[in-house]
Amino acid sequence: MQLNTATYGGDSLAVERNKVLRNTYALLALTMLPTAAGALLGIAMHFRVSMGLGMLLFIGISFAAFYAIEKTKESATGVVLLLAYTGFMGLWLSQILQVALRFSNGGQMIGMAAVGTAAIFLSLSAVATVTKKDFSFMGKFLFVGLVLLVLASLANLFFQIPAASLAISAVALLVFSGYILYDTSRIVNGGETNYISATLQLYLDVYNIFVHLLNILMMLTGRRD
Repeated sequence: MQLNTATYGGDSLAVERNKVLRNTYALLALTMLPTAAGALLGIAMHFRVSMGLGMLLFIGISFAAFYAIEKTKESATGVVLLLAYTGFMGLWLSQILQVALRFSNGGQMIGMAAVGTAAIFLSLSAVATVTKKDFSFMGKFLFVGLVLLVLASLANLFFQIPAASLAISAVALLVFSGYILYDTSRIVNGGETNYISATLQLYLDVYNIFVHLLNILMMLTGRRD
């Protein structure tokens, strides 16, 4: 009996990719726990940092975390570092949550942002996994959009223009929604084979969608009565 090695190899690759995808989704769900814990701790502590110092602190810790996670992504240490970083991200998230909670409908807006984020993630992930379409062609466009988004966000830190903030958040929703398609597609099609790296990428997509969706809701529906 002759073994069809092409089919066998294809089946093995499919099994491996599905395993990476399952592990990524499981770890992504787990990252929500330290994120929530960090956010609750930050709210309880009234955590707040100044704009200039805060930006330097955030960038420094994030780049150090990215480097450390990448270096240890083949071991359990990578998981520990990833969860620690998501705890820090939760602490950072508490700042915008505290702003939202100053509104009379703050809790409702946070809930709506969470549900909206979950809906966006689940629907776009389903598109990428079910169709198995290769969205790698979006990479360059998304990167350019991300760079412009960062530059616009930095500029608006100084100018504080509400209309610009709303526009930036709207564009950010499009960019990070595109990244969900792109990052999930890379897993499905074998472009990303490490579930720790994949989780970090999708976590940042989800995190940013939530933050910008909450910002839009605060600007459009926030009530102070």
